Amino acid sequence: MRKILLASVAFATLAAGAASAADLPRRSAPRVDDYAAPAPVFTWTGFYLGLNAGYGWGSFTNGSEQLFGKPSGFAGGVTAGFNWQAAQSFVLGIEGEWDLSGINNRSQLPFFGFNGGGKLTSLATIRGRAGFAADRALIYLTGGLAMGSVSVNVNDWRAVPFFGNSSSFSAGWALGGGLEYAFTDRISGKAEYMFTSLGSKEVFAFSPDWVNTGLNVSQIRAGVNYHF
Repeated sequence: MRKILLASVAFATLAAGAASAADLPRRSAPRVDDYAAPAPVFTWTGFYLGLNAGYGWGSFTNGSEQLFGKPSGFAGGVTAGFNWQAAQSFVLGIEGEWDLSGINNRSQLPFFGFNGGGKLTSLATIRGRAGFAADRALIYLTGGLAMGSVSVNVNDWRAVPFFGNSSSFSAGWALGGGLEYAFTDRISGKAEYMFTSLGSKEVFAFSPDWVNTGLNVSQIRAGVNYHF
């Protein structure tokens, strides 16, 4: 009788242990469809192409604005560049652009028997960029080389009549800064200010209207870029 009682107690103990084990959580790996991958971290690194447009105003240097006025107008063109996100919040890059320009002055100058004008017909730059990135927002400074096509003209009916027109390429530098924001992983938009100074050149040599002139231009513009 004692053996039967001991066997019954042992069986009951084993049954209770099995029931408790069945209530414990399973240790098997989660199903694949239960796993959610973390969202990828946005990076500015890569090539991009874009368009830009804006409004500019300028002045001719060395006192020649008395001859050619103060040009202003719209300009726009294409942009290409490469960014490298060197650290979590630090971005380096190089950017180039080529713009057609309507920054010009055609006003009659206040001299009896004389009028003139000047305009920037095209502008190209190649610049470095350095900026601080806060996820999809990038605040940057930029600067580098500039090359522009400048055209000036005079119509002088005074004592020695002279009619002149001169177009030339001038080299200089550009400096600016702005804010760019990535709306998606591929599309970003920017707003920036750019100052460009083109070097002086002699125009209308051996004439009564000889002058040494350069051109400074300020621009406020917007752009959109596609990132590869």
